[in-house]
Amino acid sequence: MSTNEANASDLALRDLEGLLPDLAEFYKDVHSHPELSMQETRTAKLAADRLRAAGYEVTTGVGKTGVVGLLRNGDGPTVMLRADMDALPIQEATGLPYASKATATDREGNTVPVSHMCGHDMHVTWLVGAAKLFANTRASWRGTLMAVFQPAEETGEGAQAMIDDGLFKRFPKPGVILGQHVMVGPSGTVAGRAGAITSAADSLQIRLFGRGAHGSMPQASIDPVVMAASTVMRLQTVVSREVAATEAAVLTVGVLQAGTKENVIPDEAIIKLNVRTFDAGVRTRVLAAIERIANAEAAASGAPRPPEITTIDQYPLNVNNRDATKRVVDAFRGHFGAERVRETGPAPASEDFGSFGAEWHVPSVFWFVGGTDPEVYAKAKEANRLNELPVNHSPKFAPVLHLIYLRHVSLSIRQKAVSWISSRLCSILWAPSSSRLAGRWRGSSENSICSAFWYCRSRRGTREASRGTC
Repeated sequence: MSTNEANASDLALRDLEGLLPDLAEFYKDVHSHPELSMQETRTAKLAADRLRAAGYEVTTGVGKTGVVGLLRNGDGPTVMLRADMDALPIQEATGLPYASKATATDREGNTVPVSHMCGHDMHVTWLVGAAKLFANTRASWRGTLMAVFQPAEETGEGAQAMIDDGLFKRFPKPGVILGQHVMVGPSGTVAGRAGAITSAADSLQIRLFGRGAHGSMPQASIDPVVMAASTVMRLQTVVSREVAATEAAVLTVGVLQAGTKENVIPDEAIIKLNVRTFDAGVRTRVLAAIERIANAEAAASGAPRPPEITTIDQYPLNVNNRDATKRVVDAFRGHFGAERVRETGPAPASEDFGSFGAEWHVPSVFWFVGGTDPEVYAKAKEANRLNELPVNHSPKFAPVLHLIYLRHVSLSIRQKAVSWISSRLCSILWAPSSSRLAGRWRGSSENSICSAFWYCRSRRGTREASRGTC
């Protein structure tokens, strides 16, 4: 490593160490002030203010509450980093001193508790940290960084809202789009795969119509409760009898609502269900089966009209580009250590991140970051109790914050990695250790930095190699 590279490395490390306390406080602030989907005005302002302070060109209100920051740093590729901002209507039960006590009014006019039980507060903090570090190390790279803070991932509408608001026309087209999500897993590890990484999702409402009557005179009714019960039971056969064992699908009925009093047969019933699939053909067959069964059960009951089937929300299949994924994984393994980079199967959870790459025709890569205390995870695994760990959307989901363990850990940087900007910064920022350091904060912003610097460097080519740009 040259003297200049060593000095640049020391500077980047010094910047990271100085940012950690501020990022921790920023995270606690966002965690304590969660906002529902399409209501993320405070969070968006925090992100926009941080971007402006770091020298970014900032556009707000993209897709209602989305934020886009551009850091132009000479000729080179454009890399897009994305973080989602919205929280969930869940009462937090983590017991953290900075736990959310917030409430908000949902779209139906109900007052609901709100909390960051999916980790989007982490995502916002990671991107704020990555954006700042990129701004502080401009001498080490060339190109354009595009930081996107997206609303409404939880309702599956945020990415599309930004696209519909002209994201593709108003901002430069990136060469790659990168995203990450905190999940259950040992803190300090990352996991991903080429191909499908998260499932497609379809949430539907089925409104079944009957004829109401007195509970003592069922012969005068067309009972929608029985109709709905039969429909729910029949829906259980879609996956077990219509999807091959070599394929995958999940169909869950989460809501069955009918009536208000025990001696009154209502005149309608509501079913709400969710479908997860990893193949377009399977998705088409499952959705067709749901419609067929709902109509058939209504007809069998003598319903006065066919059921109404409406879409509540949809998520696309999120597919990682194979070539881009291989390069990201190779970079991660080379500089974080193979033991910290794991291959995972497709996750049944869903994400609208995939809309950006699919509709912009740009390669994208999405991966998971472990958020569980490594000792807690290891003990749960040894006891075969991993399913008891609080997962995303649990009221007790609380990714660990290892700030008290963060300290400078010296690394011997492999000589073969010196020629890569990503290698230099990733080795500095990750600072892997076998202890509980595990990098809750280091294993976050720096993942985005490593991948983005990898992309710049890989696109640099021999033409610019002598100039040290990307």
